[in-house]
Amino acid sequence: DDYRLPSPVGAIAVVITFALALILLGVFVKPHEGRPRRAAAARILGTLAGAAAFFALTVTVYADTALYDSFRTSNPYYIPGVFNELGFPYCFCHQFTTFSIDRPDGFSRAEAEAWETGDAQGLGKNVHVIMVMDEAFSDLTDDPAFAYTEENDPLPNLHALRADAHAISGRLVAPGFAGGTANTEFDVLTGMQTNAISKTTTSAMRTVNRKLDSLFRVFRRDGYRTSFFHPGDDWFYNRENVYRWLGAETTVFADEMADAEYKGRWVTDAYMARRIEREFEEAAQAGQFLFHFTTTIQNHMSYTADKYGANYVFPPAETAVEVPDEVRTILSVYIEGARDADAMLGGLRDYFAGRSEPVMLVFWGDHLPYLGDNRLAYRALGMDAGRPDEEAENPLVSYEVPYVIWVNDAAAETLDWENAAAALGLREGGPLSAAFLGSAVLELTGRRGESAWFDFLMDLRRNAPVVHKQYLTLADGETRTRDAADEDTAAALAKWSRWSYYKLRYKSISD
Repeated sequence: DDYRLPSPVGAIAVVITFALALILLGVFVKPHEGRPRRAAAARILGTLAGAAAFFALTVTVYADTALYDSFRTSNPYYIPGVFNELGFPYCFCHQFTTFSIDRPDGFSRAEAEAWETGDAQGLGKNVHVIMVMDEAFSDLTDDPAFAYTEENDPLPNLHALRADAHAISGRLVAPGFAGGTANTEFDVLTGMQTNAISKTTTSAMRTVNRKLDSLFRVFRRDGYRTSFFHPGDDWFYNRENVYRWLGAETTVFADEMADAEYKGRWVTDAYMARRIEREFEEAAQAGQFLFHFTTTIQNHMSYTADKYGANYVFPPAETAVEVPDEVRTILSVYIEGARDADAMLGGLRDYFAGRSEPVMLVFWGDHLPYLGDNRLAYRALGMDAGRPDEEAENPLVSYEVPYVIWVNDAAAETLDWENAAAALGLREGGPLSAAFLGSAVLELTGRRGESAWFDFLMDLRRNAPVVHKQYLTLADGETRTRDAADEDTAAALAKWSRWSYYKLRYKSISD
């Protein structure tokens, strides 16, 4: 209803003046008429010198992460906003340097090729698998800083599922804080880690340019119908190509959702739940088992008072500590979205609980929410996530979001759920790296032996369920730095890195 494009008159005047100056120079500055070869040589040398200077600046000054991070922006985790505030040319040159893939020490292509053996198909127990990664879904309202009770609990469905005998729940450790949705998708689906690709990579999906092993491919080989839904733009994070390379048969983005329902500017979680149910029904009617992955978007930042329209009234966040009005607004808006996400979880559980077909539902958040610059709301609440990682009581707290794996009665019978869940060996409520979630799903559905890669991850996860940047969490719950890893764990982590590099750079997949 009201869109205004501001005109930066001063900046426009500078651009026009500079352009006119170049035109005048082009008109009046002529090469020396008596020495055309020297003039041509000078122009060629000038061009080469300019290109060399640009290349040198790109790999030094523009590539300097410390310099890039030193510029203050209103939201450093929102890359399009940073581009707008710092300027496109500089940001583009910097981001261009962050898509590299580092060759691990000791990498041998022949050795990595030898690891790619023994893959099989058809070993698993067939159940429909529905994976939903919900935007910024978290249970931060469980923190003592909030004053919610059982009567006004924003997350009743998550809490109910945690107590369900047919569910496994815990803390998923995402690759980033308050941003990087696609990185969590990449980690979950491929079993690789964004943070291990290189020292500079900010977006794992932008390093992908070939077919990769993924959950889609494992289930496709077993005859499953596979699909991916995301109510956002297909070009963002290059998802339109990446999901094709990951092996998804069908992808549906916002521009193909003609009947989409919106709450503010974002497609609702409630709509996406109905869309998932429709996809399931189509597969069931066709006699196919479905492997489906959805990434939602409704609770995307920013959490401003006008997020859902000027007249929308948010229930005020109930906190046990006093917070500034700005923080209360951010929290109130965010928690409204969290309620809707929890309702989506509950709705899907109820729908699949009523189906006779065996269904596994996996639901988690992609990262913690961005609640103001410099962790504003987290600091105001006195939460551990308001501190830098090295100062926090739990160095992983800024990356932990809830996850739950639930099966309906038919799937529990098909999978022998009690024994399958116990055999997984996960600590109840414990942490799990996002890169291990996919292999856990394969193991629960009886697919150990179908992929040498995912089998390796199943074994590694039993020893170190969390591998995150410089930290490890071992099976007994102890968190230590990677430098303190024992010899066997260090060797397994090195193999993980080398195998990932092989897949990203060399492995050829024919399907």
